[in-house]
Amino acid sequence: MKRTKKIIGISVLTLIVALGIVVIANYQKLTILSGYSAKNMASSVFIAQRTPAFTDANDNNFAPVNLAEDTVDMEAQSASASVYGLNKRTAVYRDGLGAVLITDDFDVNAPYLKPNRNKKRVGMPYPYGYLPPKDSVFTEVNYERLSQAIDSAFFNNEIQKSRAVLVIYKDHLIAEKYAEGYDQNSIFLGWSMTKSVLATVFGILQYQGKLDINQKAPIEAWQNDNRREITINDLLHMNSGLAWEEDYGGISDVTKMLFQAKDVTQIQAEKEAETPPNQQWNYSSGTTNLLSGILRQQFDTHQAYLDFPYQALIDRIGMHTYLMEADMSGNYIGSSYSWGTARDWAKFGLLYLHNGNWNGDQLFDEKWVAYVSTPAPNAGGQYGGHFWLNQGPNNYMPRVPKDALMANGYQGQRVTVIPSKDLVIVRFGLAEWPDFDFNKFLGSVCDAIP
Repeated sequence: MKRTKKIIGISVLTLIVALGIVVIANYQKLTILSGYSAKNMASSVFIAQRTPAFTDANDNNFAPVNLAEDTVDMEAQSASASVYGLNKRTAVYRDGLGAVLITDDFDVNAPYLKPNRNKKRVGMPYPYGYLPPKDSVFTEVNYERLSQAIDSAFFNNEIQKSRAVLVIYKDHLIAEKYAEGYDQNSIFLGWSMTKSVLATVFGILQYQGKLDINQKAPIEAWQNDNRREITINDLLHMNSGLAWEEDYGGISDVTKMLFQAKDVTQIQAEKEAETPPNQQWNYSSGTTNLLSGILRQQFDTHQAYLDFPYQALIDRIGMHTYLMEADMSGNYIGSSYSWGTARDWAKFGLLYLHNGNWNGDQLFDEKWVAYVSTPAPNAGGQYGGHFWLNQGPNNYMPRVPKDALMANGYQGQRVTVIPSKDLVIVRFGLAEWPDFDFNKFLGSVCDAIP
C-alpha cells in the first residue's frame, strides 16, 4: 500500500512538474489568446453593439482562442480575458478610436484626441445617399443564377460561416443577403481590408500634391544605413526588403505588434534590411502600420492626422459607420482594425470602380487605380499597391476576371471590384479557403452578368 501511494505521489508530482514546464514554455503565447479574446470582445460589444454572450458564442469560439475566459465591464467600457487565470489582458474602448489592448501602466483616465467626423447624410438613394436603393431591373442580368450564387454563399453555413453578401452592378444594389442575426445595419470587422483603406489615403495625398510616393521614406533612423533607399512606393508594394515575420501561430513580429506594442508604427521601422528594395516581396502588417506613422508625419498636429482619413475619404463618400481603431499612442492600426456595415464597405469598392470619382467628386487620380492594380515586383501577380490581384500566371481564381481588384481580410472578409463586369461584390464571414471557396462564389456571380 505504501509503495502504491509512493508511486501515485511521484506520478502526480511528475504531472504537476510537466504541466508547469508546459505553462512556462507557452506562457508568452497566452498573451495572444487572452489579448485576441479581450480585444475582439471589447470591439464587438462597444463598436458593433453585440452582446458578450453572442461574441463568445460566435466570434471567440474557435480554437485555441476559446480557451480564454472573458469578462466585460459595461460601465468602464472594457473587456478582460485570461487563459486558466493566466496572463490576463484588458482592452478599453475610447470613443472615436475604438478598442485597444492596454498595458498595466496605461492611464485609462488620461484625456485623448479623437477624429472629428462629418456624418451629414446625403438625400439620395443608396449607394450615394442614405435613402433606400432604387428598385432596378437589368434585362441582361440573369437574376435566377444571381440568386443561386448568393444563396450558395450561405449553404452549409456552419462551415462557410458567411454573415453578409452584397452585389452592386452599375451603381445599383442588385443583391443583398445576411445570415440570421445580421442585417444592413450590422457592423463588421474588415481585418486586413483596412490596409487598402490606409493606402488610399496616400493616393489622396498624392493627388492633392502633398506627397510623392516615390520619395524616400522619412524614417530618421534609416538615413545612415542601406535602408535610406526605401521609398514609400516600396512600402506600398510590400517590397521594402525589410525583415518581418507575419506568423500568427506564436510570438512573432506581427503578434508582438498587435498584442504588446504601445506604438504599432515603430516595429517595422526597427527591422534590418534583408535585401535591397524590390528584390523580395514580403507581406507585412508592420509595413502598413509604418505607413500609418509616415502618414502622421505629414501633418502639423495629431488632431489633423486623426481627422484627415475621415475628411478626405471616409465621411466624404458617406462611410459613416466606418471606424478605424487606434493604438495606445493614438496611431491608426491600419494593418488590421476597422469596422463598418457591408453597405459602407461596398462604397469603398465603388470608389475604385469609378477610378476615384464619387458622384462627381474626384478623390484621387484615376491613374492611382492603375497603380494599385499593377503587380508588385516578385509578388507573382497576386499583389499590387496594398490590394490583392488575380493576375498571376496560374490565375489563382480562374473563374474570376483577371482585372479583379480586392481588399482582403482575415477569415474571408473581402471587397472585390471587377471593372470589366461593372461589379462590386462584398462578403463578410468567419471562414475562408478551403471552407469558403471565393473562386466558386465570385465566379458564380460573374456568370449571372454578361
